[in-house]
Amino acid sequence: MRINRMKRRTFITLLGGAAAAWPLAARAQQGERMRRIGVLLPAAADNSDFQVWLSAFHQGLALLGWTIGRNLRIDTRWATTNVAEIHRHAAELVALAPDVVLAHGTSTVGPLLQATRTVPIVFPVISDPVGSGFVESLARPGGNATGFTTFEYGLSAKWLELLKEIAPNVTRAAILRDSASPAGTGQLGAIQSMAPSLGVEVSPINLRDGAEIERAVAAFSRSANGGLVVTANALSVIHRDLVIRVAAQHRLPAVYFERFFVMAGGLVSYGSDQADQYRRSASYVDRILKGEKPADLPVQAPTKYELVVNLKTAKALGLTVPDTLLARADEVIE
Repeated sequence: MRINRMKRRTFITLLGGAAAAWPLAARAQQGERMRRIGVLLPAAADNSDFQVWLSAFHQGLALLGWTIGRNLRIDTRWATTNVAEIHRHAAELVALAPDVVLAHGTSTVGPLLQATRTVPIVFPVISDPVGSGFVESLARPGGNATGFTTFEYGLSAKWLELLKEIAPNVTRAAILRDSASPAGTGQLGAIQSMAPSLGVEVSPINLRDGAEIERAVAAFSRSANGGLVVTANALSVIHRDLVIRVAAQHRLPAVYFERFFVMAGGLVSYGSDQADQYRRSASYVDRILKGEKPADLPVQAPTKYELVVNLKTAKALGLTVPDTLLARADEVIE
């Protein structure tokens, strides 16, 4: 009987201790500070590429100890490519007073910097943050924005090399670029420097509007042995479907800077792994949430690139993709 009473007292003591611990654990969880992240994307919510990239960002945050609903809230705005919508959503996000905003590319970072010079901004991809005036230098951004570039200008020359490799008969290349963008000038310069050694004559085509693109590409295609290089900029993304269509219509082999062009029917792409860029961006968001300043976080270049080839498009153009190129490809669409 005494043994039973001792067991009962021990059980009550343990139960009481556990009961006392429960509210302490609950208070600890409730007391954890909720941080707020804004996300501004120049795409529609059903865009599969951006969904993959955003998922990579969420995964990166989770690995760093951030859990949505526990210590983190994320407000995502799918602003499409409409300029007015991007500006509206940028203002809305800033009004929420987030701890940091993730913003994709020049088209979103620019409006955000117009709306705030205090809220930290991290960009997972951008062409030329210095030339665009978003940061003072890559090593020391100096303001409230930092992040990751999509490429170094030397990569642009590789697009022309890739065009020549997949279509050896090409002696003329139209370079589709945004002439108003500093990055457009830099990319064209790198391509022009490589062109003589490849025996290719380059001609810039501006991407201002769809009608101009159609006219210019049609005029370019009237002479033989032509190809296209589509440089990295927001206008290329906006006119993606049109560019792919006119390239196919005029039977022009084309090299793109991002895999989603090839997934949509383009011939070949070589560029940074943007899912990896988003994953790396989570580390910068984490550091900012823990007290570091964007001004002190250097803008970083890509560490992973991917080559994607569309064999179906190559066949339609009458091209035989070299085995050496296929062996290097990260993804082949058949």
